[in-house]
Amino acid sequence: MSNMPKVGDIAPGFEAETYGGEKIKLSDYKEHSTVALYFYPKDNTPGCTKEACSMRDTMDELQKLGVQVLGVSTDGVKSHESFRNKFDLNFPLLSDKSKGIITAYGAQSDHGSARRITFLIDKSGVIRHVWTKVKTASHSHEVIEKVKELGL
Repeated sequence: MSNMPKVGDIAPGFEAETYGGEKIKLSDYKEHSTVALYFYPKDNTPGCTKEACSMRDTMDELQKLGVQVLGVSTDGVKSHESFRNKFDLNFPLLSDKSKGIITAYGAQSDHGSARRITFLIDKSGVIRHVWTKVKTASHSHEVIEKVKELGL
């Protein structure tokens, strides 16, 4: 956790693969969207499913606020595609098998997977809030409230 970026820091840039061979970069959203970058341990597990479905179920409101949700775990693209299809997820899941993104954000667990952490990144690429304790079933509501509170 010592190398975790803090509020006020510039968010570390990254590029990662998602389904269909698409590559997504954090810089793709600069000046266009606030990014809720959330790290989670594993596809198709109870807590991760609750968190992903929470984001899915509030996507209309998140989009109205200009928020792009990006989920990151060490699972592969095929696993993400299956998880996304099974739960009709409406946002990208990024594969970080090399653990480069997880390491840059200080989100690696003792087991090598991602810890459950979310970074709220504004349109200029600055980290505006970090959640290190996440209530999986209602996390999207926490994100919505923080975006409104910060006027992002």
